[in-house]
Amino acid sequence: MRARLLGPYRSQYPNPLRFRTGQIVELGVRDEEWPAFAWVRTDDGRAGWAPVAWLQLLDDGRAEALRDYDARELDVDSGEMVKLHHEHGGWWWSERANGATGWLPARDLELLEENCT
Repeated sequence: MRARLLGPYRSQYPNPLRFRTGQIVELGVRDEEWPAFAWVRTDDGRAGWAPVAWLQLLDDGRAEALRDYDARELDVDSGEMVKLHHEHGGWWWSERANGATGWLPARDLELLEENCT
């Protein structure tokens, strides 16, 4: 699936959160605007929003990662075309024409038919 950006989007996190399957992370508050996500901190000091469904909650305020995750967002310009890979919680894992990948909010995308360019 492809999409066109309705406006420019710039990442707000220069050092994005990343974790691997089985990694234990500190679990914080749930995001009010994007309730599918919670604030997470890793042992290396990275912090950011991660999908709650991809975490197994533990009894001590921590969680175990059920899959690899990268919170990288894309910097894109208005009207730019991107390829969409999968959606979670109102965000799409997207790919620019130059091969760069990252998350973009669905509300900033115009979904297009496959045959559109």
